Amino acid sequence: MLVQTNEGVTKTMPEGKRALRSAFKRIEQEVPEGVGSAMRWLRHPSSRWVRIPAGIFLIIGGIFSILPFLGLWMLPLGLMLIAADIPFLRKPMARFAIASVNLWSRLRARWRRK
Repeated sequence: MLVQTNEGVTKTMPEGKRALRSAFKRIEQEVPEGVGSAMRWLRHPSSRWVRIPAGIFLIIGGIFSILPFLGLWMLPLGLMLIAADIPFLRKPMARFAIASVNLWSRLRARWRRK
């Protein structure tokens, strides 16, 4: 995939980054608009200083999932945020996210039929 930078230079996007980007876009289609816009803002390169601490806190919250508000849902979300900045996590997290969204879509369709 070719991407144009601010300087007008065209370069290719690495496969892992492209996969993670499509996973984020797929998730943004499934969540409410406010959550989707927050995800878009967090993905932006200038949000790195918010994205990394938020990812770390979500991972820690996922580890302590026995507490009432904290849960396992926080762990994959934190890993996805961190994966935006750590190249070797991009592909596995993208595959996990797309598989999770596909599973959620199938379950939701099954529930609606009943």
